[in-house]
Amino acid sequence: MTEKDTPEPAPRKRADARRNEQTLLDAAAAAFVESGVGVPVRDIAARAGVGVGTIYRHFPTRADLIVAVYRHQVEACAEAGPALLAEGPTPHAALTRWIDLFVDFLVTKHGLAEALQSDNAAFESLHTYFIDRLLPVCTELLDAAVDAGEVVSDIEPYELMRGVGNLCVGAEGDPRYHARRMVGLLIRGLRTH
Repeated sequence: MTEKDTPEPAPRKRADARRNEQTLLDAAAAAFVESGVGVPVRDIAARAGVGVGTIYRHFPTRADLIVAVYRHQVEACAEAGPALLAEGPTPHAALTRWIDLFVDFLVTKHGLAEALQSDNAAFESLHTYFIDRLLPVCTELLDAAVDAGEVVSDIEPYELMRGVGNLCVGAEGDPRYHARRMVGLLIRGLRTH
């Protein structure tokens, strides 16, 4: 391979372009939760304060937008874990706050569920991405809380994430069911006595 054949690195996005993309992703996530993934692109653009063309410049297809929203939500949740642990005041408090963010993410994820369950090839790797990014964060938080003697040691991080996820399923369709309250009971039940 000659120097001429070496591919040029992709240009880095300007800070304002990255901010615009983050604003679009936040607006799309909120719109998906509120109105489903079929929400008109013009509604997302209005919520983000941009033109429709800006959305299509960043995300040429609806599938591109859905994948980007999902990844954006996963990354926000993953990045929050270590920050919450550093903030304290205790590992259990950090775990509790992270689980609360995880529940927020799951609400968005369930808003995307219909699209994610389609046979669109763009969505195939998202579940693996979700587990690969969030399971280590949950493990770190849970291990810290166990090491501090704040929670029982006989629960696996995957079990905890799966349990929280199952408590959130269908919550949006039943006004008498409060998933966040049930998740709170689960988290309190982890405490050592």
